[in-house]
Amino acid sequence: MIAEGSRTMSMQNNVVLGSCTDCLNHECERAGLSASQTKNSKSDYGAQLDTAINNLHKEGRYRTFIDIERQRGQFPHATWRKADGSEAPITVWCGNDYLGMGQHPAVLSAMHEALETTGAGSGGTRNISGTTVWHKKLEAELADLHGKEAALLFTSAYVANDATLSTLPKLFPGLIIYSDALNHASMIEGVRRNGGAKRIFRHNDVAHLRELLAADDPNVPKVIAFESIYSMDGDFGPIKEICDLADEFGALTYIDEVHAVGMYGPRGAGVAERDRLMHRLDIINGTLAKAYGVMGGYIAASAKMCDAVRSYAPGFIFTTSLPPSIAAGAAASVAHLKRDPGLRELHQTKARILKTRLKGLGLPIIDHGSHIVPVIVGHPGHTKKLSDMLLDRFGIYVQPINFPTVPRGTERLRFTPSPVHGVEEMNLLIHAMDELWSSCALNRAVSVA
Repeated sequence: MIAEGSRTMSMQNNVVLGSCTDCLNHECERAGLSASQTKNSKSDYGAQLDTAINNLHKEGRYRTFIDIERQRGQFPHATWRKADGSEAPITVWCGNDYLGMGQHPAVLSAMHEALETTGAGSGGTRNISGTTVWHKKLEAELADLHGKEAALLFTSAYVANDATLSTLPKLFPGLIIYSDALNHASMIEGVRRNGGAKRIFRHNDVAHLRELLAADDPNVPKVIAFESIYSMDGDFGPIKEICDLADEFGALTYIDEVHAVGMYGPRGAGVAERDRLMHRLDIINGTLAKAYGVMGGYIAASAKMCDAVRSYAPGFIFTTSLPPSIAAGAAASVAHLKRDPGLRELHQTKARILKTRLKGLGLPIIDHGSHIVPVIVGHPGHTKKLSDMLLDRFGIYVQPINFPTVPRGTERLRFTPSPVHGVEEMNLLIHAMDELWSSCALNRAVSVA
């Protein structure tokens, strides 16, 4: 959900949309092939694929995956299996298992129990034998988490966003969706595909959103779609202000809490719970693959809303449901984190410490007060080089993040400290960044203002 999904991010308050002016209309990952280059001969397809891949290499943003083997009970430590067959120990600093719940005994125990009881797969779609007691238990946990009547489980948060947003115009004819310019790719895709009207407001710009709402027919159904935390810069969405506008203009609210569930609020329901605003949000999207350490996504909403999406969304109807063991592990993780605020507090403490120490080195980081720790490098080649040297010389694994995930010129390393990153791991990272930043001849004057 990769270098964190295809998001086009801004640098703090400056909206940067790469080469595009409309994040919901652009095709930001073209392979660089013009229509005149396209041929009908099958023999030329391979050459065109070579051109597309070579373009990424030339720009320094070809994505390289490394093979890692997580070690049970040892997260964030893992084993790097190199191409030559050798192995090396590494520390993972870019994982989305924010709290280490993928290794938690309660989660593993629940998964083992479900696996032994039911076997491996679910056996079908939710409608055709794929609804088990484990799926229903998980949906009940999620509905309770967000204080909603119901929840609907999907195979990923990407699918949940795409399927729900593309289905809403079927449920509300004439619907207009107002979408933040920096929404996640899954939201962009859902809005793009739904066949309804859309309006894109500048990132976190409530005044611009008001202008767009005021310009449209007051009798037309409306939905405002936005995020609580934008994962590449770590800034927060103006939830209260958007809810106020929704009330004023009679719009529904749709919030993506993917990078907040499990980590914010008294029970881990997200930023909206922390700010006591959950009751004002109509549809909440979340993931089970980050703070909860397992897999899957969901929406939480009214019983009628979940029933309608369940009944009309192809992305839900025609997809095999999650394995029962996955659902069981996720339910155990959600239940545990409702009762463990100390883990969330420790997570925030580790993030603050890392940001403070990186700032002490004079490195250009973005700090909006969330757990996201981006260090801006500003060049795809330099970012890749720094990532490679951290891995080769220090056993520190952090993946480079380049365009189109972030705008050109804002390439970065995004660190994700967790409660289980200890003093030794932190000291090694700071030492490595201090040494390599200068040796890579990187520009310490990168501006994040």
